[in-house]
Amino acid sequence: MKRILVIGATSAIAAETARLYAQEKAHLFLAGRDPEKLQRLANDLTVRGASVVHTQTFDAHDLRSQETMLEDALAKLQEIDAVLIAHGSLPNQADCQANWPATHDALMVNLISPLCLLTWLGNYFERRGTGNITVISSVAGDRGRQSNYVYGASKGGLSHFLEGLRNRLAPRGVTVTTVKPGFVDTPMTAQLPKTKMFASAASVGARVHKAMNRGEDIVYTPGVWWPIMFAIRHVPESIFKKLKL
Repeated sequence: MKRILVIGATSAIAAETARLYAQEKAHLFLAGRDPEKLQRLANDLTVRGASVVHTQTFDAHDLRSQETMLEDALAKLQEIDAVLIAHGSLPNQADCQANWPATHDALMVNLISPLCLLTWLGNYFERRGTGNITVISSVAGDRGRQSNYVYGASKGGLSHFLEGLRNRLAPRGVTVTTVKPGFVDTPMTAQLPKTKMFASAASVGARVHKAMNRGEDIVYTPGVWWPIMFAIRHVPESIFKKLKL
């Protein structure tokens, strides 16, 4: 029986991933901001076959509450086989440019909070000598663009941290998976006009589930984003700075 910790569990991608683990009769611990949404998800996962489902709220702005949540998860699960970190926000770039508190909030939720969680989890899995850590980053972190560079900076920093953590933990038998989705049709992107480039949360959740079980390194989802971002990363800066992206 797999014991899975899902942080940011009520996000669309995380919920879809958790549903697949429920079908495998996993023992789940769900952490998120909204207790009512957590309970609804827990009920759904129980119906789908999860052996046990625990829930706990946590605040990404309260770093001490995160440590308490992690300790409770370990107490309830007894061992953690894999963890998915999926919480985040999509800030308004114009707001971030206009006032630093908005930038601070975006970096706290998307970067500082995950890094603090990963520090605790990295030490836990290093001692354990096995397991998987999977984190939802974004293709936005591959190169800064004027339309969302605050969000991109947070995801870029997160991806670099995961690279170092992967390098550190690989010799210990622990896999670290960085998932870089492109546009996904979720409540977080509800304000954006939808195009054919948008993937469903269910398809991305299925890819996350597969990557966690395989212990993959870096996953672009859908896969078409790998060549797209490869090309964008290699545009010369002298040209890139003139583009409206």
